[in-house]
Amino acid sequence: MDKRFKVLMLNGSPRENGNIALAFREMEKVFEENNVDFENIQLGRKVIRGCIACESCRSTGKCVFDDVVNELAVKFEACDGLVIGSPVYYGSANGTLMAALQRLFYSTHFDTSLKVGASVVSARRSGCTATFDELNKFFTLSNMPVASSQYWNNIYGWEPGEGSVDDEGRQVMRVLARNMIFLMESIALGKEQIGLPKTEERVWTNFTR
Repeated sequence: MDKRFKVLMLNGSPRENGNIALAFREMEKVFEENNVDFENIQLGRKVIRGCIACESCRSTGKCVFDDVVNELAVKFEACDGLVIGSPVYYGSANGTLMAALQRLFYSTHFDTSLKVGASVVSARRSGCTATFDELNKFFTLSNMPVASSQYWNNIYGWEPGEGSVDDEGRQVMRVLARNMIFLMESIALGKEQIGLPKTEERVWTNFTR
């Protein structure tokens, strides 16, 4: 394939050199080896407020709060793959990251179908699988194939850099990156040779009416 793929990486950790950054670097090595463009953006220390359900984005196609979320939307539309990473806080993802993702996915109206998604999680001990599931829901609600690895996409460590001794976790990240590249390549080839899947007009069912 001649196409050069683009991957957007969103780091929800407030620690610049934390274990999510370490996990991302393992993936970035593979991306570099395979001539994949990537952009790594750290969101954990940014001031990002939550959605206020104003519905302004329904008419404008962007969030009413003109901050980094609207900047991310442009990059999200242009990318072929999206990686989301978060440390575990109380069995859940970082709150700043979740505010950004909820606003980003709700306010953007471009087609995300067949962009490849991958989530990466770090923790001292537990809560990884719950957070992993939480992040993957953004992809599975948006017609995005989810990249997997040989184990759940977790890396373990408490202090910044402790994930360096999690050899299995670091390997999981490299395998994840390779699988992500394969999916992006396969989807591009499928679009060329087979075409896109048939679509239907969206049906909405509300349980209260």
